[in-house]
Amino acid sequence: MMRRAMFDSGKEDAYRIICFEGAFHGRTLATLAATGNPHYMEGFGPVVEGFDHVPFNNMNAVRDAIGPQTAGIIIEPLQGEGGVRPAHLQFLRDLRAACDEYGLLLGLDEVQSGIGRTGKLFAHEWAGIKPDVVAAAKGIGGGFPLGAVLAVERAARALGPGTHGTTYGGNPLACAAGNAVLDVILAPGFLAEVTRKGEVLWNGLEALMRDYPTVFEAHRGAGLLQGLKCVGPVGTVQAAAQAEGLMVITAGENTLRVAPPLVVTDADIAEALAMLRRAVAKVAAPAQAAAQ
Repeated sequence: MMRRAMFDSGKEDAYRIICFEGAFHGRTLATLAATGNPHYMEGFGPVVEGFDHVPFNNMNAVRDAIGPQTAGIIIEPLQGEGGVRPAHLQFLRDLRAACDEYGLLLGLDEVQSGIGRTGKLFAHEWAGIKPDVVAAAKGIGGGFPLGAVLAVERAARALGPGTHGTTYGGNPLACAAGNAVLDVILAPGFLAEVTRKGEVLWNGLEALMRDYPTVFEAHRGAGLLQGLKCVGPVGTVQAAAQAEGLMVITAGENTLRVAPPLVVTDADIAEALAMLRRAVAKVAAPAQAAAQ
C-alpha cells in the first residue's frame, strides 16, 4: 500500500522502506525481507529488494537512510519477537515528524502490540501520533483468524479494485468475531483495567528481577506484554516455568516474554508470579551453590 501510494503520487521511483533491527513483520517473502533476520530468510532464495534496516530507537540512523527512493518507514511500537523492546515515545514522534518533512508514509506494525495489549487500543497512541498505515491482527479476532489494515485516505485509495486481493478477505464470520472483540475492549473502563493490571504485573516482575540478579538483567515492555532479559539461556527459565505450570514464551535478545490475556485477573497474576518465582528459584539454586 505504501509503495503504491507513492507511485500514484508521482514518485514512481520511491519504493524503499526503512525498517529496524530486531523487527519481526511476518513470513511472506516480502515481510521476511522487512524483518531482515538472516535466520528467518535462510533457504528461501534471493531476498526481496527494497528494505533498509537501521538501529532501533536511533533517529540519526533513520535520517541517514532517507533518500530519493524512500517511500516510508515501518516500525513496531513495541517489538515482540525482537525482545519486548519498546520504541521510545519521542522516537515515534520524531519518525512522524521526519515522514511529514520528507513526504514519506509512516507504517505501524501493531499485530502484536495493538488491540489493547498495552492499555491503549493501539500502542502508538501513547506517543500521541497518527500513522498513515496500521497493520492489526492476533488480538483483533480474539483467537479467530483475522487481520486488518487501517489507513488514511492518501494510502488507502492507492489499493483500488484489481491492485490487491486475498482469498479470505472480508470474511463475514471473522469480521463478526472482530466486532465482538471490540465491543469488549472498547467498553468503558476495559483499557484502563489493562493498564492497571499491567502495572501489577510490572511491579511483580520488577521484584523478581531485583531478588534474582543472577537470572535476570533487564525488564521491559508495556501493559500486558512484558519481557525479562535473562543472564543465562532463556530456554532454561522457560522450561522451569512450564514445569511449574506457567506458559511463557521466548523472544529475541535472550528474553522471556510474559503476555497474559487481557482478561487476566489479579488472582491470576499473583498465581503466575508465584509460579515464576518458584521456577526462578530452582534455576538460581545451582548458580548460588557453585558460587559458595
